[in-house]
Amino acid sequence: MTTTALPPSGSAGTDLTRGAATDTVLVLDFGSQYTQLIARRIRELNVYCELIAGTAPASEIARHHPRGLILSGGPASVYDDGALHPDPAIYQMGIPILGICYGMQLLADDLGGRVKASQRREYGLASVVVDSEDGVFAGLPTEMSVWMSHGDVIEELPAGFRSVAHTVNSPVAAMSGPGGRIGIQFHPEVAHTPQGVELLRNFLYQTCGCSGSWHAESFVGHAVEEIRQRVGAEQVICALSGGVDSAVAATLVHRAVGDQLTCVFVDNGLLRRGEGDRVIEALGRSMRMKIVRVEAEERFLRALQGVVDPEEKRRIVGREFIAAFEEENRRLGGVPFLAQGTLYPDVIESTAADTFGAQKIKTHHNVGGLPQGMRFSLVEPLRYLFKDEVRRVGRALEMPDDVIQRQPFPGPGLAIRIIGEVTKDRLETVRSADWVVIDEIKRSGLYHRVWQSFAILTPVSSVGVMGDLRTYANVVAVRIVQSDDGMTADWARVPYDVLSDISRRIVNEVPGVNRVVYDISSKPPSTIEWE
Repeated sequence: MTTTALPPSGSAGTDLTRGAATDTVLVLDFGSQYTQLIARRIRELNVYCELIAGTAPASEIARHHPRGLILSGGPASVYDDGALHPDPAIYQMGIPILGICYGMQLLADDLGGRVKASQRREYGLASVVVDSEDGVFAGLPTEMSVWMSHGDVIEELPAGFRSVAHTVNSPVAAMSGPGGRIGIQFHPEVAHTPQGVELLRNFLYQTCGCSGSWHAESFVGHAVEEIRQRVGAEQVICALSGGVDSAVAATLVHRAVGDQLTCVFVDNGLLRRGEGDRVIEALGRSMRMKIVRVEAEERFLRALQGVVDPEEKRRIVGREFIAAFEEENRRLGGVPFLAQGTLYPDVIESTAADTFGAQKIKTHHNVGGLPQGMRFSLVEPLRYLFKDEVRRVGRALEMPDDVIQRQPFPGPGLAIRIIGEVTKDRLETVRSADWVVIDEIKRSGLYHRVWQSFAILTPVSSVGVMGDLRTYANVVAVRIVQSDDGMTADWARVPYDVLSDISRRIVNEVPGVNRVVYDISSKPPSTIEWE
């Protein structure tokens, strides 16, 4: 059986996620590090948005019935050999197009203008002077701070286009042409462009004529119907981890097919303290779902023995996870569908088959970590949602707050919070330290004010003095971050007293640890997890 996302055909999930909304805007992805932010900003403006390969055929784009297209930025120059360009047929579709940075240069080059390397590149903050206060600039200041990241310039405009904004170094910082075709050299999607959201709003509502009818909650009813249609009378197994994503996915599928769903909770020994019992309590009793608990700690520890490479850890966890499911599937008589809580950031970071242009950051065990030839068809109703959208869906499903407000926990669990080999003793060390971090963050009232807080067991040992004796013991790192969706993050400015309490308790309560350090790295350049 194939590993197809829901629904299985050409729309790649759009109909399911859109719900009752009629408006869609597509972002054609040419590899910009900011592409996913464009999709987020548009969704925040209540218009459904999805990323699609920049070179996707116009016929595929047309199946989405988009109100408008956005050409993303990218690392190339349009005049390079092998530079990526969209299907020329998109310019015959009669819908508005917004080109951002590289996307603007594509518009110019594809439509008969000329782009060249600039003698004065623009990186970082710049001041844009607006020369025409209509279109996407309607209601905006005549001079704005914007974020630039380019080394090329429009030398000659395409026929019918005019310059509508400039900077000191770019005579054409924005251009406007017939049919709602607009190019802007700067990035409106990043926070460094304060009026960027309003510019995108003008494009969506004034240029594309969107109605703003999409909300994360609005897709629930339609998703339930899509699941019913696809699954029919068949049985479904749900991969239940206890995290927010799998819990919301399970609840959505349960609403669709009821007792046809069996949730399988694989207790792999890589979970937080008491995690398994909490999962059974919250979903088995509160949500009245059928849950089978599979004790698999020894299996996972054997598979991980001697493994230190983080990507290999993720692949092993994915492989053993599916193997455990297939064994349970045989006991249940051959269930054809596997539901899991894959989210859009998982897909983007793993650079799975339906993303384009971005470099793989890490393999998520439920995306790139899945083995070839697995014997399930995947049901992934949250595949095109971000974490905050999933929480809103959970509230729409009337799920308990203690489930939907839980901080994110990685699919590979504590295996990727141990730098180096995963052993039972090292798991107990990081599990105990993690318990202290969460306990103190909750006690200080910060649990719902930060995105994620946890401990990492490093491969470093350090000299210490405990009870007048020399020690040479483990160093534990503490990671606490602020984020909206996990795609970008900043380290949390936690009060010193809280950090002091965390450090004191870890050293006193966790055997084999004599030093605690605090991670003050942001994402990017770091990731939230260390592995």
